[in-house]
Amino acid sequence: MQWHYRCATCGAKYEILPGRYLCDPCSRRQQADRPLEGILEAEWEGDAPVFGVPLPIEPEWFPRIPVGNTPLWAPERLRRDYAAPKLWLKDDTCNPSGSFKDRASYLVAAFARKHGVKEVVLASTGNAASSMAAVGAAAGLAIKVFLPAAAPVAKRIQVLQYGAQLIAVDGTYDQAFDLSLEYSNRTGSLSRNTAYNPLTIEGKKTAAFEIFDDLANAGAGVPGHVFVPTGDGVILAGIYRGFENLLKLGRIRKIPVVWACQAEGSSAIARALESPFSAGDAFGPPRFSKTVADSIAVDVPRNGLHALGKLKRYGGQAVTISDVQILEAQKALAAGSGLFAEPSSSAAFAGWLKVRDRLAADENCVVLITGTGLKDIESAARGLGLNT
Repeated sequence: MQWHYRCATCGAKYEILPGRYLCDPCSRRQQADRPLEGILEAEWEGDAPVFGVPLPIEPEWFPRIPVGNTPLWAPERLRRDYAAPKLWLKDDTCNPSGSFKDRASYLVAAFARKHGVKEVVLASTGNAASSMAAVGAAAGLAIKVFLPAAAPVAKRIQVLQYGAQLIAVDGTYDQAFDLSLEYSNRTGSLSRNTAYNPLTIEGKKTAAFEIFDDLANAGAGVPGHVFVPTGDGVILAGIYRGFENLLKLGRIRKIPVVWACQAEGSSAIARALESPFSAGDAFGPPRFSKTVADSIAVDVPRNGLHALGKLKRYGGQAVTISDVQILEAQKALAAGSGLFAEPSSSAAFAGWLKVRDRLAADENCVVLITGTGLKDIESAARGLGLNT
């Protein structure tokens, strides 16, 4: 197999090398306070493996830490209580740092090791930071994270426990993103910033392969709907990328309906999907994000254009939910299944709850649970009416 990057906008091809993040001509169109232009995707030429997930980094470079292969399981009580016999939970709280983001960090760490890179830098609302810190610890990499000072304390503690350097930013994720780019550009460190580094999308596609394989092994058929907690749109694009690969390999016949589940207080992609305008004009000026679901709170969705293109191409949907609905869904999910999810993951379950009556009962519905509730106890306490 021969791998390269391809621009999702213009089709230009690039080698997969350190320092290559965006398409050169497309990124020159970048406007301030707008989603990234020139997003790259990893593609292969030649024969792919018959089984497994095709990835652009050889297996020997991955650190010895058990990322991925998380359970897809049937929540018996939820299925009964909601008359939903084909509801499934994809439980990525089982990843080492308790987050879906380990999938991207795993591939970025392997790339760094292959190319002799010693330091990885990123901005995060918390999960990507703790994830890269955990995987970086296993890989022997120096990790520097720019994290909003308002991030939940559990996520900050994770970063420090794993031995990473934490730079607290008195501002938003978007400001942390810009500061981290300034640092990586100045020092030559590898940026793991979501969407900006194409491998963050590529790593997250692995969940789509697992969903397909696990449903097939259970004799349950193919995924019909996948509910994805959505902030900047990278998990969404990664899930789509996985199903695109499965389509290319002939393992599926069509792309499932992917739902972008967004908090009402941070819903730029959902608004853009409904907008009569095209491309970047669909996003308009950024709106200040405010939601209990900190992991999907972004003013400017960095992967917004790319994710929006996927949603439109494949008939994807968006659903917005209030903070009250998110916290109610968090409690319902935990009490009905035994799975305690953080608010961002609960947004995906809340999205399913909101639209479930519109879905056919014979279609598999997979809800991505992307982070453990132990990452944000304060929000859970708020939903229960408790003081912490």
